[in-house]
Amino acid sequence: MLTLRAYDQPAPADFVVAGGHGKAFMVGRGQFLTITDVRGQQVGDFFAWNRHDPSEYMSPHNTRLAANALVPPVGSRFVTNRRRPMFVLVRDTVGRHDLLMAACDPARYASFGVPDHRSCAGNVEEALRERGIRVPRVYDPVNLFMNVPVANDGSLSIEPPLSRAGDVVTFRATVDALCALSACPMDLNACNGGTITDLRVRVHDEADWL
Repeated sequence: MLTLRAYDQPAPADFVVAGGHGKAFMVGRGQFLTITDVRGQQVGDFFAWNRHDPSEYMSPHNTRLAANALVPPVGSRFVTNRRRPMFVLVRDTVGRHDLLMAACDPARYASFGVPDHRSCAGNVEEALRERGIRVPRVYDPVNLFMNVPVANDGSLSIEPPLSRAGDVVTFRATVDALCALSACPMDLNACNGGTITDLRVRVHDEADWL
């Protein structure tokens, strides 16, 4: 199990998650996490766990309930499987994300006839493994910038993201969090607008966009 002393606050960080790949990183309680769609229309599958107890994880299902919305607005709490706040959404220049779809995985690509394709589930497992971290399970993500309209009949469709180059979301962490982000490699439908590109991650101590 991953453990972290209370005074081990992560240093500010600024890095790129290459298109089609993933990265794992830490965000301390009270810090800000900003994720930027560098070129536009790139989905980021976002996962997070309590750094001190990885059996507690960010839950899109409970977040929808807490926000009473399919797409939580600015000010919403992104909560865990124990219904405790993990992040607060404090900035969002797009307003269209998805909390319904599962992460793409090897079985998904096998159904398309490309079993060796990279996947978000695989990217996160790889990113955690590279840091020597094991978690009980990779659960469903918050799909940043993903555009999944719900029709009147309840059906879902995957449409090109509405995000443009430079669009961002910023969260404020309310617990010490282990995070993982996959710049989704899906190139077989409209998920990423047909091109796989990079995402930028910043962990910062101040709300520096004000």
